[in-house]
Amino acid sequence: MNRETTLKKLRKKSKTWDVVIIGGGATGLGCAVDAASRGYKTLLLEQEDFSKGTSSRSTKLVHGGVRYLQQGDISLVLEALNERGLMFKNAPHLVSNQSFVIPTYDWWGGPFYTIGLKMYDLMAGKLGFGSSKHLSREEAMKALPTVEQEGLRGGVIYQDGQFDDSRMAISLAQTAADYGASVINYCKVTNLIKEGELVSGVVAIDQETDEEFTIKSKTVINATGVFSNEIIKMDEPDGNDIVVPSQGVHLVLSKDFLSSEYAIMVPNTPDGRVMFAVPWHNHVVVGTTDTLMENHSLEPVALDEEIDFLLETAGRYLVKPPTRMDILSVFAGLRPLAKPNEGDKETKEISRGHKIMISVSGLITIIGGKWTTYRKMAEDVIEKAILLGGLPDRECVTKHLPIHGFTMNADPHTDPLASYGIDKEKMLALGEEDKKLSGFLSEKLQIYKSQVTWAVRNEMARTVEDILARRTRALFLDARESLRIAPDVAVIMAKELGKTRRWRLKQLAAYEEVAKNYFME
Repeated sequence: MNRETTLKKLRKKSKTWDVVIIGGGATGLGCAVDAASRGYKTLLLEQEDFSKGTSSRSTKLVHGGVRYLQQGDISLVLEALNERGLMFKNAPHLVSNQSFVIPTYDWWGGPFYTIGLKMYDLMAGKLGFGSSKHLSREEAMKALPTVEQEGLRGGVIYQDGQFDDSRMAISLAQTAADYGASVINYCKVTNLIKEGELVSGVVAIDQETDEEFTIKSKTVINATGVFSNEIIKMDEPDGNDIVVPSQGVHLVLSKDFLSSEYAIMVPNTPDGRVMFAVPWHNHVVVGTTDTLMENHSLEPVALDEEIDFLLETAGRYLVKPPTRMDILSVFAGLRPLAKPNEGDKETKEISRGHKIMISVSGLITIIGGKWTTYRKMAEDVIEKAILLGGLPDRECVTKHLPIHGFTMNADPHTDPLASYGIDKEKMLALGEEDKKLSGFLSEKLQIYKSQVTWAVRNEMARTVEDILARRTRALFLDARESLRIAPDVAVIMAKELGKTRRWRLKQLAAYEEVAKNYFME
């Protein structure tokens, strides 16, 4: 995870990589781990920061997808439940068990969901997280003391997984690097290289210095999510769009709105979708929406109607209905859904399964999917790359591959630093070695000064936003608090990176511009 070392490798024009991956989100990073752990010369290029887009803006769930079961997508649920179990085994410092309660207000709701979730349990098999069971009215009220009690008949409790998405992304980048991959952020692919009609590499530019690189590779993988269409157009200028972006919005509230260790799952909102209210990092995440968008952006902004929908829906299930004044942070993400072939479909009906496409030129594109199935998606993609690139045939080893930081002695529910795993003590030790790095940046969010230095030295953090949005989750938990500590972050980073006061001021202005879309005026 050293940026300068990777840049030196990119300057070697004689070097030919086995696999070049465009995109540093869940899928791209998963591909890098898979390829590197099989022993292939692997390079990953990300135009911004790792998980800057969709992969840091999820509902923070590692799940089989109860609603996909409801839609009858059995194969996707089976795959996701299996991958959920593997994720928990391979990264227990990042993934934890979370109990969910479905409150029921209809006489048929309890039996209906109990039967459905028993099926969910059976499909998980040996990798299950625990059994679901029916709750009486009294049991449901005890589990969810803040839930709306009028008309409550009971509930159903079931188990699923939870994680910190952008911390998982960084851990995957570190895992890939541990196995010899080169990964780099702020390095944008601007074109594809071809020998005859076949893709043989990429042209990339360092976003920080404008230095350009010509990079040769036996295979090129397009794992850019909602930006997939742009890479496709580099290959086939007249090619059709293959991805439709769907926006999902989440609100973050104080834990007082859900003073329980249980999460709420509403299986059928007024518009036929699913809503979650989930405890996360001592706060509550409420989501999500599913809005088809015409355009995509690196910083999507929540629409007023999406915010209103979530507030109204949450208000029906919480004794204290949340208002705009209660929102600590609002974040939007764009799902890269595979464009349906037949007619128009509502986004909630478009399959969350993944698709792999290989163009005539040999460009491999992976679209769709979700965080939970990142490992299987990567395995499927690298299998295609082996065939296309004529690479030596080696088996996938990621089913039982510990993710960087692996330890059984961390509890993500109780320890805000659990995601560092075995690196936690080394990170905290920085504060003991240098008194200027000791103590909290934000006691409210349990963020230490030493986390900033650690992120610059070991996690390739380059900007104030990298630190506050993804290496820590300050922006996503409490946008105003993140703005308060931003100047301190800039000072620590500037010292570590050898930057000037002008750099600090420029960074703070850029961060303020981003952060303003995360809180209510």
